[in-house]
Amino acid sequence: MAGERPSATFLHEMMQRLGIDPATGVLPYFSLTYMTALHRCQGCPAKETCRHWLDSTPMSVSFAPRFCPNADILFELHVDKPDNV
Repeated sequence: MAGERPSATFLHEMMQRLGIDPATGVLPYFSLTYMTALHRCQGCPAKETCRHWLDSTPMSVSFAPRFCPNADILFELHVDKPDNV
């Protein structure tokens, strides 16, 4: 999207929509997974599509969109979030 920094990510917003506390990234169990997701998000070619999806989607969803390169990681974080363990 115009004006977005190349390194801008929407990972925290995506995590919030899925009910994943972004603070779980600091837990040792999740830190490598979170850093992988952040790296993927930074390099994602679908930032404009993602921004549109976030702007037009309800505040709570069950799954990340198919275009998201982190859909698998977000699913894992959602299933394994501390309140589910």
